[in-house]
Parts: sequence; structure tokens; C-alpha cells
Amino acid sequence: MPSSSPLASPFERIFDFLRLMRLDRPIGTWLLMWPTLAALWLAADGLPSRSNLIIFIAGVYVMRAAGCVINDYADRNFDAHVKRTRERPLATKRISGREALILFAILLVLAFVLVCFTNGFTIVLSLGGAVLAALYPFMKRYTHFPQVVLGAAFGWGIPMAFGAELAHVPAEAWWLFFANIIWTLVYDTQYAMVDRDDDLKIGIKSTAVLFGRHDLLIIGLLQALVVVLLAITGIMASLGGFYWAALVVIAIIFGYQQYITASRSREGCFKAFLNNHWVGIVLFGGIALTTWPV
Repeated sequence: MPSSSPLASPFERIFDFLRLMRLDRPIGTWLLMWPTLAALWLAADGLPSRSNLIIFIAGVYVMRAAGCVINDYADRNFDAHVKRTRERPLATKRISGREALILFAILLVLAFVLVCFTNGFTIVLSLGGAVLAALYPFMKRYTHFPQVVLGAAFGWGIPMAFGAELAHVPAEAWWLFFANIIWTLVYDTQYAMVDRDDDLKIGIKSTAVLFGRHDLLIIGLLQALVVVLLAITGIMASLGGFYWAALVVIAIIFGYQQYITASRSREGCFKAFLNNHWVGIVLFGGIALTTWPV
């Protein structure tokens, strides 16, 4: 029986809403968190303000939850036909579309309240982030590159972090932002490869569908581009040895991802997607260590 029925217990309803916000699956939160924290540390030259650190950590959780809600709302009529998503609360109608939109609005308001504790420049930037978060899920209807919009949405915390710390966005922030877009294109393509057979049947567009049998080659080229863009970021920001060591480790991790996706199995592609958590950790660690206050 759907938990949205009058007989559903409050506990069942709460758990359904937590699942809708993916609070039970933190990988997306971390993929958003690491580049945001890296930007904060880089903008602050090693030690961000306590208030900004709290605001951005909370903001990452809120905006990732909002993005998941609007994504599932947009896909509510498709998810039931995809093996991986058929049990999501909106797909099974345990949560209604109206309830999802209300929750999305509440989360956006909460995110805006958080950003109001920064500065006017960052508040203006935050409006772009809200638009990107709302726009991404619907791009799958019109383009094979929805991951580009997702990358911009996931990376928007980068210019916002610089805005909060510096009240402007320097060149290195944009290089890091563009690197994040390409990195998101990499890991979300790996993620989309898990669902490619289902997406082909129901007409969902993705880079996994577009790349076809050339998927691993193109992902490899994109991974190389991520390293190049991160190297340009390091040059622009005059970063030290720990950062360059981190780039070497990231390149090795990308090589490992190519190895585990060679068979294109669902399990291997999903494992590669999850493995990007370590890319984020290493990137943040390299920036944090190289900007460590002396």
C-alpha cells in the first residue's frame, strides 16, 4: 500500500521524504561537497571563516536534497520503467508530485536563508545556482548533455565560495569551475552507463547513449581534460607541491576507473561512479595541504 495513503504511519512518511532527498545515499552530497570545500580553502588561502564553512556545508546538504527532489519530480513518469529507480517514492506514488514541489520550495527558501548570512555579491550568485538546480532534470528531454548543466549546478558552489570569502571571483575559480563541469560529465556518464539499456527503451537522452561504443575512449579524454584544467588552476593560483602530487594521484584514480569499466557491466560502471568520491577527497586534500597556514 502506498505510504501516502491515510493508513501510512508517520515513520513511513518521514522515511519516504528522506529517501526522496537521498539522505540515505550520501555519495551525491560528497561529490558536491569536495569541490565546494576546495574552493573555500583556495579562496581563503588556507583557512576559511568559521561562518562561511558552516554556511557552505549546510548549503551543500540542502541544495543536493533540493536537486534530488526536483530531479525525481521531473522523472516521476519515467523512473518506474528503470530498474535502478523503480522503487523511488515518486515513481511508486508514495509521495505526490504536489508534495515534492512543496518540499523543493522549502529547501530553496532554506538555502536562500543560509546565503543571506554571506554578502550581497554571493546572494546574487546564488540565484544562478537555484536556476541551474531547477533546470537540470528537464534537460534530459532536449539534449544528450544534461550532465553539463548538472556540472554547472554542482560546481556553482565554487564561484559562490570565492564570492563569500573575497566578494569577487578570480580567474582560478573559473578554471576550477570548468574542471568540475568536465569531471561531473565523467562521473555522471559512468552513472548513466548503468541505466543505458533502460534509457534507450524509454527515450531518455544522456551522454552514455550519445557516446555509444566510444564511451570509454571519450571518458578517458575527458578525464585527461579534467587533469589539464586542474593543472591550469594550480598555475593560476600558484599552488605548491602537495597540489601537484594530488593531480598525479587523481590521474591514477582515473586510470583505475577505466580498468573497472572495461567490461561496461552495470556493477563496474556504478563502482567507477562511486570511486569519484576519492577524486574529490584527493583534490581537497591537495589544496588544503598546499595552502596550510605556516
